[in-house]
Amino acid sequence: MAAQPPARPRRLLPLSLGLFQVALILFFALFVTYGEPSERAEDASLAAKQLYGTFPLFQDIQVMLVVGLGLLLTFLPRYGLSVLTHNFLLLNFSTQWALVLQGLLQRFHHGQIQLELRSLLLAEFAAVTVLISVGAVLGRTSPCQLLIVAACEVPAYLASEWVIAAHLGVLDVGGTITIHIFSCYFGLGVSKALFGRGRQLLHPKETPTPRSDLTSLLGTLILWVFWPSFVAVLCQPGDAQHRAILNTILAMSASAVTTVVASSLLEDGRLSPGHLQNGSLAGGVAVGAVADMTMPPVAALALGSLSAMVCVLGFRFLTPFLRRKLVLQDHCGIHNLHGLPGILGAVASAVVILVAPKDTSRSPFSQVSPAGVNTSEVAVGQWGEHGAGGQALCQAAGLAVAICGSLLTGLLTGAMLRLPCLAQPPEQHCFEDSLNFSTQGQAESLELGGTIEEGALALKERV
Repeated sequence: MAAQPPARPRRLLPLSLGLFQVALILFFALFVTYGEPSERAEDASLAAKQLYGTFPLFQDIQVMLVVGLGLLLTFLPRYGLSVLTHNFLLLNFSTQWALVLQGLLQRFHHGQIQLELRSLLLAEFAAVTVLISVGAVLGRTSPCQLLIVAACEVPAYLASEWVIAAHLGVLDVGGTITIHIFSCYFGLGVSKALFGRGRQLLHPKETPTPRSDLTSLLGTLILWVFWPSFVAVLCQPGDAQHRAILNTILAMSASAVTTVVASSLLEDGRLSPGHLQNGSLAGGVAVGAVADMTMPPVAALALGSLSAMVCVLGFRFLTPFLRRKLVLQDHCGIHNLHGLPGILGAVASAVVILVAPKDTSRSPFSQVSPAGVNTSEVAVGQWGEHGAGGQALCQAAGLAVAICGSLLTGLLTGAMLRLPCLAQPPEQHCFEDSLNFSTQGQAESLELGGTIEEGALALKERV
């Protein structure tokens, strides 16, 4: 008979979340306010136009993060309820935490922080890094451990983004370097520090079912439709935003087609659901660093195809190699979807800068970084001092900072997660909803292939 899992700190999650929310309410009561309405009709009209132009894209991003990303992670058949809830919880927790930190660091004037839609949007970009990173350890970590990851990663992301965008002047309007690469290697660092001491075999509950693959593919389709809004929302309205939307659509279309080709060739004429779920999105990851740059449409198509190829090949060859040689756990394949295409996109940004037209009268690099830094002014200054070669080196330096900084902070965070008070689920109960929800019972456990002992333990946890 299976042994009952050790008692877990069940009250730690509600207590910590409750204290956090109370502290946030007090902080907002003391320091956060809305901006004063403009007295000039011209300024009010401009503010309204900016709101109407930004809010539809903001809504698209909300659908991506809450629905699309949540469903994408439901490929774990017995962990769907947990993964949807954890994704939703981490999004809200990380957004609020980022609002506090961004307000104190960037918007704290005369004892007050003025809240606006753009500040909320930038806070959600910080939350995206958390949602991506936890994919490496999802299923084998408790909710309290995931909250620790969010609490540590948001300030690390803000620091990394400030160095990359404000100090180095890296051009990355879609967050290829600042968001995707950073979050990928932060998550891998957490996974290595938390699980890297012992080799863990593939958990039987990790294997997707046709039903879980279907819901995960539905998440992919939602992300695919709304991804251009994620890339273009911070571009300057006009030509730059127009180019970003077109380039993103072209890159993602090419990645979808190439994924089918590559998966079919590798699987002897059949298709792998995992390849489709991830490779179809790889073009959106890679194109973020070059989306608003002046380049021919064929470049976006080529970048989308290459990103899909490296993603599919990563799932087929690199993930087993890393698991076997480095004992590296990556349950959701974030290295293949965010890491490898992100590196490809960073390299592509340096290449595009080197071959960009010398006539910059159309201002091909007019953008705002995911942390709100106007990098167009930074880029113009460095373009004059160092030329295209200097800016290309800045792109490479930004890539190095993102990888090294995220790996270091991820390793430190993963070491913190080994604290006894943050006990992680026992191995035999990983990837199981019954540890987090009271609605899972013996009937469903048996229906999904669980044993009688597992069903009994699930019922005990409901008492």
